[in-house]
Amino acid sequence: MHFHDVAKHAPKLACEIDRNPMPCRTCAQAVLRRRAGRRIALLAAFGLAVLHAGSANAEPDTLDVSRMKLVFDDEFHELSISAHGPSTTWTAHTPWNGDFGDAAFMDPMPGFPFTLTPNGLRIEMRKLPDGHWQSGLISSTDPAGNGFTRRYGYFEINTKLPAGPGIWPAFWLAARVPADSPDPGLEIDVFEHYGKFPANYNTTVTLWPKPGHESEKWYQMKVQNVAAGSLSERFHTYGVKVDPTWITFYFDRKEYWRIKTPAQHKYGLGILADLGLGSGWPIDQTPNPCFMDIRYIRVYEDPSVADANK
Repeated sequence: MHFHDVAKHAPKLACEIDRNPMPCRTCAQAVLRRRAGRRIALLAAFGLAVLHAGSANAEPDTLDVSRMKLVFDDEFHELSISAHGPSTTWTAHTPWNGDFGDAAFMDPMPGFPFTLTPNGLRIEMRKLPDGHWQSGLISSTDPAGNGFTRRYGYFEINTKLPAGPGIWPAFWLAARVPADSPDPGLEIDVFEHYGKFPANYNTTVTLWPKPGHESEKWYQMKVQNVAAGSLSERFHTYGVKVDPTWITFYFDRKEYWRIKTPAQHKYGLGILADLGLGSGWPIDQTPNPCFMDIRYIRVYEDPSVADANK
């Protein structure tokens, strides 16, 4: 049985969705993340769907992007990040102004939390003398709706993650649903890595309903196993291809999971990457400081669905 077959029957989130158009990690998803480790252990105990990247199946083909059109490309030769936009490529907060986790996401300042290295963008997380943590997040859209989005395409990051308990880096997409629309918002977590589990990362697709539409609440999650410690030892690519039929996930451009694209997906997806902390796991042994290095973030458009993006 595949994980996505099991996930349809997984327990639903226990907390209520707040009033934000995309509540995300500020509320209900935090509960989902705290349960992730217990869910991983439970599924493994029953032999359900904790799949290794390598299995008895044939080696998947490598994704070919040569026939796609590159529509977004930041290789971080310069820093174009501001607190709230609109004149920069990235803003340093979620479009709905909600932080999450145990580290505060900071406005850009000289030398922190964003710097340039020969490998591109570095996001630093550090602990202050008073015990509070600070870190960084980048978003391709701002609260006013300015910035880059695509409804369909192939979204990819090349990154090396930090190691250690408590770290919670992520690369994810969030639909920009108009405030006056009753439609749910699609969130795609291409990866979330919990430092407590150095041999895997989580991939999740979630529909967040607006108030009064709670019956549309839905998610599916995949635990992707990797060689222990490999995510922090070298750079890897994590990608997702979204089209009208499928949402397909890739690790180093090798497909490892796909699910049907929800019919409710109608809006452009903004891009977010962050170095989070905690997600319900202890942070008393988290390395201080720690770093997430990003070589590039790119988006490709498939010519066959280009008209659907307009």
